[in-house]
Amino acid sequence: MNNIIKIATVLVCLFTLTAPAVAGEVNLSVAASLKEVINELSDRFAKKHPGLKFVKNNGASGALAKQIESGAPCDIFISANLGWMDYLKNKKLVDAAGIGTFACNTLVFAGPPGKASSMQDLLKLERIAVGSPKSVPSGEYAMEAFKKSGIDTQLKSKLVMAKDVRECLMYAERGEVDGAFVYKTDALMAKKAKILFMVPQELYQKVIYPMALTIAGAKNKEATAFFAYLHSSEAKSVLAKYGFTVR
Repeated sequence: MNNIIKIATVLVCLFTLTAPAVAGEVNLSVAASLKEVINELSDRFAKKHPGLKFVKNNGASGALAKQIESGAPCDIFISANLGWMDYLKNKKLVDAAGIGTFACNTLVFAGPPGKASSMQDLLKLERIAVGSPKSVPSGEYAMEAFKKSGIDTQLKSKLVMAKDVRECLMYAERGEVDGAFVYKTDALMAKKAKILFMVPQELYQKVIYPMALTIAGAKNKEATAFFAYLHSSEAKSVLAKYGFTVR
């Protein structure tokens, strides 16, 4: 019996030494406007860490925050505004001490050339796409700009609500609306829609993308390593390539 136990122990040791290491996994919940940036950064990081798997969830910041609150797996959350990060912070679902700024952006109005060149020109249009302000930060910024411009009441019947900023851009690309409020970085990727005007910064809060590890992510060594990488000069250069500004 002792010999059998010894042989079994040796076999277990040999298997442990020769078996491939179990790959790590990092779950990301990221604002829709960051999709291409995060895809490139995660690909670059994965090449340096073979076997590492990224599971990415892109969407409206509010929808992502609610999913995290409901228990959806997430190691790193990057929002398109401070409000939804504060929401999870107050729920004690993110590592508050590590919250930082990932990037900044600019709100623009994009659509077919000649449709509009200022906020007041919007009154002449029939259909305007905005992200649903209850969950989409770009929509919140747009509504704030309407109110400060004194045209919010006149625009109510013209607004077409979208589930996220990319859906707004899609409506503009298809010609289903006269234009859409999106981020500069989204508009730069458009094939048909063009930036018609930049929304004056004094009309809305600065677009800041805060990022944080979730409570679960803070215990995931692969997630903490990728989070550190997101602060790197390489990450900043990729952000700049896509038109984002970095601090």
